[in-house]
Amino acid sequence: MFKLEVDESITLRMLEPSDAKELFKVMDQSRSSLRRWLPWVETNETWKDTRMFIDISLRQLERDESMQMGILFQEKLVGVIGYYHIDRDNRTVSIGYWLGENYRGRGIMTRACRSMVNAAFGEQGFNRVEIRCAAGNEASKGIPKRLGFVYEGRARQGQRLYNQFVDLEIYSALAKEWLEVVKY
Repeated sequence: MFKLEVDESITLRMLEPSDAKELFKVMDQSRSSLRRWLPWVETNETWKDTRMFIDISLRQLERDESMQMGILFQEKLVGVIGYYHIDRDNRTVSIGYWLGENYRGRGIMTRACRSMVNAAFGEQGFNRVEIRCAAGNEASKGIPKRLGFVYEGRARQGQRLYNQFVDLEIYSALAKEWLEVVKY
């Protein structure tokens, strides 16, 4: 899955090294809001750091450890969504995402996430998809809630966010449940 057409305005595709400057710009313009919830923002200081992220992501893809996709809205790169913690033996995967400030509130991430879940349960053959969101990050938690994921509980102090620990709320969907409701 290297390219996924979500709808007429949203496409997901593999990140490429040539995306580094554009992706850095989107992240940098949204730095203050992203920093509140994502621990990697502080160390992403130049487009070269973003290029290193893309290079690492491509190596992880080769090892089937993760898959990071750029989110294109009206052909403009606006964020990232991906599978991480790919566990083929247990047929489970986690989805992570972020979106530039100027593109939030339009349903872009919900639609992108729905397509990633469809692909996970369809062509990827996963049985379980998980989304973990920092407690208090209502915008991020809204995605699994809108998609009908089940709230499973809280991983107390499950993520180190700079010099503190935050709880993570865990949501999941199972293939059988997802396909019964026909989310496609």
